Amino acid sequence: MSGFCYRMILFSVAFAVLAASQAVALEALPVLKEGNCPSGYHTSGDYSVPGKDARFAIKKIGNCPSGYSTSGNYCVANKNAKLAIIKSGNCPNGFRTSGDYCVGN
Repeated sequence: MSGFCYRMILFSVAFAVLAASQAVALEALPVLKEGNCPSGYHTSGDYSVPGKDARFAIKKIGNCPSGYSTSGNYCVANKNAKLAIIKSGNCPNGFRTSGDYCVGN
């Protein structure tokens, strides 16, 4: 097998692993504190910081997007939720509208 073919196979495998890891779970990240922290988060300065079992949370605007549930002033991702971002204008490619949010396809 030529070096080029070998590199292409490695690239394909690496890409497949990366794509699969993106679909597995959203990483919980600190969010600006607005009222009480969402479920699984705790206060640290002006932020709500995720604990060990916390799920991805986003500021609640209107109704939570599909795949998310309300926790105070936040929307918290359910187990198989896709990435949601606050909508401003049209959603980017790869996202669809869900209320005031853009949700990954």
